[in-house]
Amino acid sequence: MPPIHALKSTIDVDAVIQGIGAWVAIETPSRDAAAVNRLMDLIAAEAERDGLTVARTAGRDGFGDHLKLETRPNDNGPRLLVLTHVDTVHPVGTLAALPFRRDGDRVSGPGVYDMKGGAYLAMEALRALGRVGAAPALPVTILVMADEEAGTPTGRDLIAAEAPRAAAALVVEPAREGGKIVTARKGAARYRLKATGKPAHSGSRHQDGASAIREIAAKIVGLEAMTDYGAGLTVNAGVVQAGTAVNVIPQHAEVEIDIRMTDLASADAVHARLTSLTAEIPGVTLEVTGGLNRPPMERTDAVSGLFLQAQALAQAIGFDLETVPRTGGGSDGNFTAAMGVPTLDGLGVDGAGAHTLDEHMLVSSIVPRTTLLAALYATIGQEARP
Repeated sequence: MPPIHALKSTIDVDAVIQGIGAWVAIETPSRDAAAVNRLMDLIAAEAERDGLTVARTAGRDGFGDHLKLETRPNDNGPRLLVLTHVDTVHPVGTLAALPFRRDGDRVSGPGVYDMKGGAYLAMEALRALGRVGAAPALPVTILVMADEEAGTPTGRDLIAAEAPRAAAALVVEPAREGGKIVTARKGAARYRLKATGKPAHSGSRHQDGASAIREIAAKIVGLEAMTDYGAGLTVNAGVVQAGTAVNVIPQHAEVEIDIRMTDLASADAVHARLTSLTAEIPGVTLEVTGGLNRPPMERTDAVSGLFLQAQALAQAIGFDLETVPRTGGGSDGNFTAAMGVPTLDGLGVDGAGAHTLDEHMLVSSIVPRTTLLAALYATIGQEARP
């Protein structure tokens, strides 16, 4: 591994901010494929200039393309898998309200923290190694996903295809709570519950109707009562659509439900509960669709060992690395962890305000986080090299 001070000295903070700014300037809401692909064009060109092999998977179902960037693509042995995404929750036009701007230690902009900053550092870490004449211990595969904020519906197959040959996975989602990384995440499930009733005039023929809204309302109360903070289970009815007019008994109603859990047994119990629901109101029928979106990310012994390695490298760089106990948000690291790949998450930039108009990254995190990624590249799998 190259000397830490040598790695740190090669990182030009102003150049990194400028590079991240070019990515943030291209707004990339998940469901705007053309917008996402404009940024994928830029990233592919930068990767090719860096000597990486670029493979592009065409988008589908309204989502943009995915990129696979590789070093030593013909090496068939174990690889280091790095997971990134560049889609955001922010609609086009957010830059007008949240312009890319530096103010002291803060750099603001839509997606700068979650997670264009981290995605850029994943590539910058490879450049830093190259500038000191070093190379990753294992060949590196960087997946740049186009639909993570939507649950990775079109990209998870690519992750599943790469995971079997991954010795470890590094996820450059943003850091948590002052620079902490993530070694465990809850799983996430999404369901849609639809009720179909019988319409009637609410004044003259009220008795003839069967209210879909009333049925859905009763189900929401029962489902949200499943929330158990002690067990790490949360149920949220987040979107409700129903009714046509105030004087009509509603024929249609539906609710979208987000559920987070700590283990697969809880996921199975929730699924059994949802799929066994029956209507209480005569004349109403129910339809349930959905299921587990991301499996829980468990902190295994292998994950703990990888964290200790990262912690020791951080100490050598000059900062203390901690992990949050468990976070409720999901990431693509949930998929690799569920496939048995030791996974570290939250390795991206430090900052705050994800998904809000206060989104920002901290300039002071650029050098230590880039150096840590470069050091992990240089040491993970080092013992397996001849």
